[in-house]
Amino acid sequence: MGLATSQLRLMYLTAYRLDLEYKIQLITEAKMNLSKTCTDLINVGTDLDSDDPMIKMLEARKERLNIMEKKLDMQMQQYQNKLQMINTEFQSCEKMLSDNIGRSFKY
Repeated sequence: MGLATSQLRLMYLTAYRLDLEYKIQLITEAKMNLSKTCTDLINVGTDLDSDDPMIKMLEARKERLNIMEKKLDMQMQQYQNKLQMINTEFQSCEKMLSDNIGRSFKY
């Protein structure tokens, strides 16, 4: 791989890594909002009778929020796995670029 190609590959990997990190950040923020919503639902239901239909509705909503949180966890795990692969590829490409520079400019 030539110097220009290696540098372009590094730029692409850097952009992709930043994109993945941003997506992970968005998922983390969404999970925090879900946790806050779950806490709010629990706090709302504390003053209601356990047989009240509203409690059942709140429990159903809480369960849906938990399912959404699990989906976000799975998606975050996928992004983290991709990020690990990108970091490994980035290191490999940096080494290859360094070797190319060493060979090209050897006197």
